[in-house]
Amino acid sequence: MGWWDTLLGRTKPAAPNLDALFRLPSAAVTLQAATGLTPTGRGSVSFRAAEGGVFTDLTAEAQALIGERAERSADSYGYTWVTVTHLPDDVSGLVTDLHAVNSSLESAGFGPSLLCSLISFTGSPGAPLALVYLYKRGTFYPFAPLPNEHRDNALEIQVRGVLQDELPIEADLSRWFPVWGAPGLT
Repeated sequence: MGWWDTLLGRTKPAAPNLDALFRLPSAAVTLQAATGLTPTGRGSVSFRAAEGGVFTDLTAEAQALIGERAERSADSYGYTWVTVTHLPDDVSGLVTDLHAVNSSLESAGFGPSLLCSLISFTGSPGAPLALVYLYKRGTFYPFAPLPNEHRDNALEIQVRGVLQDELPIEADLSRWFPVWGAPGLT
């Protein structure tokens, strides 16, 4: 970034840092202790599928690497989701698999196609929460869906407060996009 960009108020976008995903196991412990939310053992990676055999082979290899714990699906917006399932107390294994999918796509040059990764939690009485990692921002945010496409904003703000010292939390609330019906969340 140059002097001119600074003068005009342009900022350099945050670089993705996939290693930030490895902070999630300790953040899950903090979240459980502070709020009672527990991991479900499910998480997913979302990306825009590219045309061509190379991309298809790459996603098939990533899914094969994880094995039967992974399944692939598509949403109505044209994004592909790889959902991974582990035992609820194996957050480290889940994060490792999600990191493997992200890293495979990124190292093959498909990093710009990555949208987000999420890890699912549940509270009482079964209310879902996801910690969403925005690939292009290198930050996390909580997403707490309620029925009829509403959000539990109070819970999201509470989780932000609990995890602000554990994870790089997205400061711009307008970037806390809803991921309604995301595989791995429900």
